[in-house]
Amino acid sequence: MSLSKNGNNNEGNWISFSDIMTGLMVIFMFIAISFIVQVNKEKEERDIIFEEFKATKEMLYAELENEFKEDFKKWEVELDKDLSIKFTNPDVLFASGKSEIRPYFEDILNSFLPRYFDVLLQEKYKNKIAEIRIEGHTDTDAAPTYDRDPYIGNIKLSQERSAEVLKFFRLMDYYKNLEQETEFRLQFWLTANGLSYGRTIDDDKQLTSVSGNPPNNEYSRRVEFKIITTSNQLVDQVIKNLEK
Repeated sequence: MSLSKNGNNNEGNWISFSDIMTGLMVIFMFIAISFIVQVNKEKEERDIIFEEFKATKEMLYAELENEFKEDFKKWEVELDKDLSIKFTNPDVLFASGKSEIRPYFEDILNSFLPRYFDVLLQEKYKNKIAEIRIEGHTDTDAAPTYDRDPYIGNIKLSQERSAEVLKFFRLMDYYKNLEQETEFRLQFWLTANGLSYGRTIDDDKQLTSVSGNPPNNEYSRRVEFKIITTSNQLVDQVIKNLEK
């Protein structure tokens, strides 16, 4: 009788242990499934962000190229896939140590700026653009009238160059006739940045930091327009999250 009771107790203990193990396995299975679902969801979200990033850049590039294809050849302007527009024609570039816009560059800006912003101010891009940068650049010559430190002096000079272009735009009738909401949007988007001689370009108009070639000082005294999309920021955030 006693043996029978012990046998029943052992069996009951074994069944309880089996139930516990089964329960744990079910819990671990649900945890694993939840993890896989979450990983897949994050991947899908990243894919959507990257696709939107690619589509927005391609659409903007195509519209800008279509609008300015012939003029860019005439003006010697380069449109890059990263949506930067480089003005490198020696006739429109700045004189060494100067920030004044030359008359021929004024003529180009009078044609370029209204059409450029007509593209960017389309309703479909309203929530796609985060920033429009006007970047001023210099050659490697010192700018002692601005600062004893050559790099800082050229920071100030290049900042003046980009600010002069932005000021020129704000004085145009096109800008003055914008609706207030559109003006506020541009004030939020537009920045004027001075990059000194940190991004000089060579005879082939390539960044010297990439090509390793000596800078062409004439080409380096330039202004660039660059579009930063909202997708750029999302992509940066995704990359940061992946690096954690």
